[in-house]
Amino acid sequence: MPLVQVTLSAGRTPDQVRALISALTTAVTTSIGAPKEAVRVIVSEVPPTHWAAGDVTLAERTPTDG
Repeated sequence: MPLVQVTLSAGRTPDQVRALISALTTAVTTSIGAPKEAVRVIVSEVPPTHWAAGDVTLAERTPTDG
């Protein structure tokens, strides 16, 4: 049973996450021939304040209006 795990910065719409799940499922079934019912997808969303690179969070990198 293939398992695909994706970690994203939070902020996508439910429709965008749903589209990602569908696309990943299709990619797995197409590439390795796994039955669709056997494919598992886990999407984890991390707040931008909890994701950093080089000691700068994604929230700090995002320009603010004002």
